[in-house]
Amino acid sequence: MMKYFIILILFVYMQGSITDDINLYKAQTNYKNQNYKDSLEFYKKIDNKTDKVYYNMGNIAYKQKNYKDAIKYYKKVENKNLKYKTLHNLGNSYAKSKQIDKAIKAYEDALKIKKDKDTKFNLDLLKKEKKKQKQQNKKNQQKQKDKNKKNNKQNKNNQKNNKQNKNNKQQQNKQKNKNSKAKKNQQNNKQKEQNKKNKQQNKKKQDMKNQKMKQAKVQKSKLSDMEEKKWSKMLNNRGINTLLIPLNNKGEKNENNINPW
Repeated sequence: MMKYFIILILFVYMQGSITDDINLYKAQTNYKNQNYKDSLEFYKKIDNKTDKVYYNMGNIAYKQKNYKDAIKYYKKVENKNLKYKTLHNLGNSYAKSKQIDKAIKAYEDALKIKKDKDTKFNLDLLKKEKKKQKQQNKKNQQKQKDKNKKNNKQNKNNQKNNKQNKNNKQQQNKQKNKNSKAKKNQQNNKQKEQNKKNKQQNKKKQDMKNQKMKQAKVQKSKLSDMEEKKWSKMLNNRGINTLLIPLNNKGEKNENNINPW
């Protein structure tokens, strides 16, 4: 029984191994034909993946510009013989992902294993890029700082101008109210002067009227006296003695109904 069990295990193992070999062959064939998409799919189907398989999967993902997966596959490689190439390619993947510090670290680790001109060139290039980026960041920070300073200054000036405008407006309104009040007072005073003048003119007219009436009364009284003297003289000349009613009472009713002559 044990014998059959071992044979079954060997058969399953051999069957799995054969399937992996088939997938590996198809993956390599498609890779050579630059059919990277199908090649990667066959690599993924391999159950017992080796460091070489992960390395090739990383290369395919890199060629497809899928740098995130490339980094994931390269990190699984532990084989010392592939370590240098893996670190170099890992550095490239980090560089393409704009992870400069991690790329520099990968290149430095690769150079510890093997001194290579390409790796050294990439490392120096990234260090220059990092320095340039650092200077640019510093420049941007200073630029932002200057911009903030300018904005703060502008805000302060705006606040000052707003305050000044507000004060000016208040002063204008105050002056406007003052002018309006002065104009109103002037109009009132003018009206009072006119009323006073009209009153004086009316009084003057009334006085003149009263004066004329008085003069007319006096004149009438003089005429009456003259007529009375005239008639008295005439009656005396005729020798008629009668009661004389003063002419200033002419027109009034005489209770005795006595005629002057």
